[in-house]
Amino acid sequence: MTQKLFQLFLDSRSLNFQYKTKNVKKDWSDHALWWEKKRTWLLKTHWTLDKYGIQADAKLQFTPQHKLLRLQLPNMKYVKVKVNFSDRVFKAVSDICKTFNIRHPEELSLLKKPRDPTKKKKKKLDDQSEDEALELEGPLITPGSGTDVLYIGPLKGSIYSSPGLYSKTMTPTYDAHDGSPLSPTSAWFGDSALSEGNPGILAVSQPITSPEILAKMFKPQALLDKAKINQGWLDSSRSLMEQDVKENEALLLRFKYYSFFDLNPKYDAIRINQLYEQAKWAILLEEIECTEEEMMMFAALQYHINKLSIMTSENHLNNSDKEVDEVDAALSDLEITLEGGKTSTILGDITSIPELADYIKVFKPKKLTLKGYKQYWCTFKDTSISCYKSKEESSGTPAHQMNLRGCEVTPDVNISGQKFNIKLLIPVAEGMNEIWLRCDNEKQYAHWMAACRLASKGKTMADSSYNLEVQNILSFLKMQHLNPDPQLIPEQITTDINPECLVSPRYLKKYKNKQPGYVRDLITARILEAHQNVAQMSLIEAKMRFIQAWQSLPEFGITHFIARFQGGKKEELIGIAYNRLIRMDASTGDAIKTWRFSNMKQWNVNWEIKMVTVEFADEVRLSFICTEVDCKVVHEFIGGYIFLSTRAKDQNESLDEEMFYKLTSGWV
Repeated sequence: MTQKLFQLFLDSRSLNFQYKTKNVKKDWSDHALWWEKKRTWLLKTHWTLDKYGIQADAKLQFTPQHKLLRLQLPNMKYVKVKVNFSDRVFKAVSDICKTFNIRHPEELSLLKKPRDPTKKKKKKLDDQSEDEALELEGPLITPGSGTDVLYIGPLKGSIYSSPGLYSKTMTPTYDAHDGSPLSPTSAWFGDSALSEGNPGILAVSQPITSPEILAKMFKPQALLDKAKINQGWLDSSRSLMEQDVKENEALLLRFKYYSFFDLNPKYDAIRINQLYEQAKWAILLEEIECTEEEMMMFAALQYHINKLSIMTSENHLNNSDKEVDEVDAALSDLEITLEGGKTSTILGDITSIPELADYIKVFKPKKLTLKGYKQYWCTFKDTSISCYKSKEESSGTPAHQMNLRGCEVTPDVNISGQKFNIKLLIPVAEGMNEIWLRCDNEKQYAHWMAACRLASKGKTMADSSYNLEVQNILSFLKMQHLNPDPQLIPEQITTDINPECLVSPRYLKKYKNKQPGYVRDLITARILEAHQNVAQMSLIEAKMRFIQAWQSLPEFGITHFIARFQGGKKEELIGIAYNRLIRMDASTGDAIKTWRFSNMKQWNVNWEIKMVTVEFADEVRLSFICTEVDCKVVHEFIGGYIFLSTRAKDQNESLDEEMFYKLTSGWV
């Protein structure tokens, strides 16, 4: 191939060259050259052959940049969408999210479908039939240019095109129950062709239709299985083609970073629903642990959401202006930010800083210890807890003192067992100190838990969000109560509730020796008892409560990777959360050491030996090698969370992509 011939190929793309055969036009503007051997796109048309390093024997493929991709959404439904295979994954996900009207696409990414190691290899036709059972209906529009087309479900029907649209400043008209766009959808999407494609379906929760679907899906049996799922995250700084993604391949679109910024029901109906769906499936597939009481609460919320979703679809147009005004005011108070929700009606006393003082049981767990909790008179001032042997000695020097600024706060609650524990991981030079606090009742627990959460963020109880935090905790506990005087269960519940689809299989196994009918009735009764605590919620509030309850679980937001630490003799786990790194025991999941990002000086990777090194203040260094995943994935998680922590409300909707790449891509 000569230099002139190669240049002709490049020019044909940039000049939008067309040919006519039998009155059919062919548009070449989306085509580009792909060098398979080097796995790179030749997109810089001003470069010469020598600069690309192309020799006479090089094989180049002239291929479209936009190709079909089968995309599984967080609700487990599949879409077929044309995606730019030459764009970096970060940009491709951003375009997809704009089309779906999902704000903050930096929180999502693409994941390769995990294989179930317990099952034998299936035939391709079996995989396709399983996927088709989860297809959505009707066409939607693609991201990117006007010639690209996305479909939900099989490739059929009319062709629509649109540049993906979303805007924080739009004034939506939304349903009084679920916050989704009212019909016609042009009230949300304007005159875009999106309004013809019924995008509002993505804001509607679709219940699981049969237990068989749940039974067929992969469930991690241990922490090592959870860690192996995370092997599939794609590199955000490289394109799909560079990562060996084929046309029509199935990928998973998921919330990758568990740091949900400005989650606002006023604009995020689709985002909230997809986030609810990801949380729902994480619980049903046992990707995250929860207690029996919490499982009943989640099942009751699911049942309530499913019921209201059906009612909403049947009465979608029967809304008055008054109802919309009322829900507008209600949704404003449901707004969630990184700092927690606030309402204008709770101002608090700004003239003095409130304090807590009460008898609290304190325990410092150590290995091979038989000592239990010891009761202290504890005072909570500013962001510190002081412990005294008795109330009378509180004017003297405390026996123990803890500054909770920057600590980790984890609930450990069992309503039926009247256990109200608060687990604290307090940062020190060598890692974290673990302290447990045990409260006597719900009210005491709510006040101390709220104070601990604010103190961990450097805030005091004088903050306006303190009272709201207390009420949210009490409300969350109330949802787990069994009603002491349950109402009679109507006869129709045997047909409109399917308990096997609302609780995880592990919970059902507890009753494996019982008769199936008895188990069904027992679980149904428990779900309906728990449902009485949430029956008055609107649909959007129920989804938000579900997400909040998911975020309150002790294991929430930790992404696991199998690692071997420097100096260690066996494989362990490294857990990455939005604000910390955790060294964990691979068999039990217990935290061995915890290091906060706020105490981090720098992190880097030795790309030759694939070792990640993180340096913290006080000359603390953490080095480890990821044994079953490229260290680039771990590097991107750390950099991604650092990037997300820089977001602020006064920023515009555009993302600083270059900053993201600087923090996540590394230098190989």
